[in-house]
Amino acid sequence: MPRLRTVLLLSNLAILALPVAGLWAPRLYESALVRQTESELVAQAAVLASVFREQMHVLSGASAPGTPPQPSPAALHMARRPGLDLAVDPILPPQPGDQPAAPADPAAIAAGQALTPVLRDAQLVTLASLRVTDRHGVIVATTSTDLGRGLTGWTEIARVLAGEPIASGMHQREPAKAAPEGISRTSAPRVFVALPVADPAGEVAGVVVLSRTPSSLADTIWGKRKPLIVLTLLLIAGGVALAAGISRLVTRPLRILVRRAQAVAAGEAMAIDPGRTGTREVAELSDAIARMARTLEQRAGYISGFAASVSHEFKTPMTAIRAAAELLDEHADSVSPEERRRLLGVVSDGVARLELLVRRLVELARADMTTRGEAAIAAVDPIVRRVAERYRQTGMTVAVTGAAGAARLPEDALDALMTTMLENAAAHATGAAVDIVVEADGDHVRITVRDDGPGTPPAHQVRAFEPFFTTARGQGGTGLGLPIVRAIVAGVGGSVTLLPTQAGAAFLISLPAAT
Repeated sequence: MPRLRTVLLLSNLAILALPVAGLWAPRLYESALVRQTESELVAQAAVLASVFREQMHVLSGASAPGTPPQPSPAALHMARRPGLDLAVDPILPPQPGDQPAAPADPAAIAAGQALTPVLRDAQLVTLASLRVTDRHGVIVATTSTDLGRGLTGWTEIARVLAGEPIASGMHQREPAKAAPEGISRTSAPRVFVALPVADPAGEVAGVVVLSRTPSSLADTIWGKRKPLIVLTLLLIAGGVALAAGISRLVTRPLRILVRRAQAVAAGEAMAIDPGRTGTREVAELSDAIARMARTLEQRAGYISGFAASVSHEFKTPMTAIRAAAELLDEHADSVSPEERRRLLGVVSDGVARLELLVRRLVELARADMTTRGEAAIAAVDPIVRRVAERYRQTGMTVAVTGAAGAARLPEDALDALMTTMLENAAAHATGAAVDIVVEADGDHVRITVRDDGPGTPPAHQVRAFEPFFTTARGQGGTGLGLPIVRAIVAGVGGSVTLLPTQAGAAFLISLPAAT
């Protein structure tokens, strides 16, 4: 699979290529070349039209040039309209050939003869095809060999003679003939511009027609190849530098995280250290992995300690059972009935102890799997009072006060929780009275279990919820009661706290309320 830095580099290069593709696809730059050619031809045509009009005026015998008519606002709007666009304007078929025509207007012929040297000199620089016709479309000045021929079939001339202030269009090129060499001969469309020559009365006295093939995109790029190559190299270098910067900012912290995660998988302790990261997302990922590693380490330590505690708790009754069994086996004939009963009692007590431990471990495992769900709702008051009544029947003094609604946990979990709390009180405060206070507190249901027994010594309070820690081992305590309570409460998003008291012991259980 590709590395992230490779993907970043390719993405940056693709982003750099998008503007080029955007210019190429709608032919924006080619249209700009066409419009540039069109504007140049319009400017040249305007100058030639002005010179041709002045020549006609002078050769007609007038003493001073006439004042040309002012164009109308509509004509100015048409003359200043947006230029040709390859994406919008069609490319018309080639212009029809010239045709025989009647003799041109004498004044136009005389003015055309005077203008012909100007046309030929201008063509050497502009590389455009230049023609001037009279009011009937007959050529009176040209840079070609079609003098005296008619061009009434040309689209742009017909539009100008029909009254348009300016006419331009694109036509397919004819096969190249003897013409000036230049880069413009390789482009497909040819631009034609026609401009009317107005007499003092405002009538069309002639038409100036110019045409030229614009430079192609390939020719333009080739002409700017050196700057474009430099720019391309700079863009590629920028893309590479950007990819390297992003790679260092993103991929380097990710590689560090991968190595540390692999170290955690290999069993190294505290191998995850968030350290310095480049972006917020990577920092959050690093912090999440660090928390996960610490959780896994704590879980591994808990399991290791739990296994050691289970082994220790099981070892004592199993050792007693084995010793009693060996004595009975080795001295079966010499053991008195009283000693046999005592040894069998040791075996029975050991088995009972093992059964209690197994049952408590199963309860702890079930408590660890307790989870909060939308459908898990337990009515607090009935369950608490039912468990209290069950222990009253055994002789314990239990009082329940207060009231609350429902808590968000399974009913059997709440029953097991209260049963464990009362068993814990019975084991540690024999003969003591137990008070249970139930109250609703906003989004929580609080249950306080208090007894008037000897309480928990301050030195033992910090270890009250540790598995297998108990001060009532002589009374059969397993040290799993409070851990079971904590597991049930934590599984549903609640908490259990050992409250400070002057006498006895008090526990506050907070459960999420069910609305």
